[in-house]
Amino acid sequence: MTELIIALDTKEKARAHAWVGELGESVGFYKVGLELFTAQGPPILAWLKEQGKKVFLDLKFHDIPNTAAGAVAAAARWGVDLCTVHAAGGREMLRACREACGETKLLAVTVLTSLDQDGLGEIGIARGVKEQVARMARLARETGCHGLVSAPSDLENLADLPPGFLRVTPGIRPQGSPAGDQKRVMTPGQAARAGATHIVVGRPITGAPDPAEAARAIIAELEG
Repeated sequence: MTELIIALDTKEKARAHAWVGELGESVGFYKVGLELFTAQGPPILAWLKEQGKKVFLDLKFHDIPNTAAGAVAAAARWGVDLCTVHAAGGREMLRACREACGETKLLAVTVLTSLDQDGLGEIGIARGVKEQVARMARLARETGCHGLVSAPSDLENLADLPPGFLRVTPGIRPQGSPAGDQKRVMTPGQAARAGATHIVVGRPITGAPDPAEAARAIIAELEG
């Protein structure tokens, strides 16, 4: 079954702790991104592990191979379960990161969900979104990455990937939720049917009047 990951999109430790407490045993996987990690550092990772939670560290490393691999190795020492790097960092960087990740599973970011065709063109990539995603996915597989991060609308284009290759999918919006800054979105059920192994949901749950109920509704949709 597709697994739900909750994005702790806040800079405040108390708020992150409160969300985890409210969601209780129904949710076992949390994403720590740039905002929370920059504000709180590794102690937030240690705290989540102490609560028995799985951790997706989403810092999207992109640097020279030695530097990126060192960052991945540091993340692995904190026991995170998933860690992201940009596939656009290239073959040498991806290989170095894969060698350094230990028990942590390495995910390659293909094309950010905030980018559409116009956005790609503005940064000098003339090929289409689907072609770019497929190229980045192929590079991730060839370098031994455990999976990738891509928009839900790209899942159909990745259907030929082996079953064990993770497809972690942000840009998830339950029916009726605003898209916000995401350009390519799907509902939880649509993403699950399209092959997502994990979906990442933030504001539709953490911003809901009852986060636990919002999470249960999404889990029920994934199970359906």
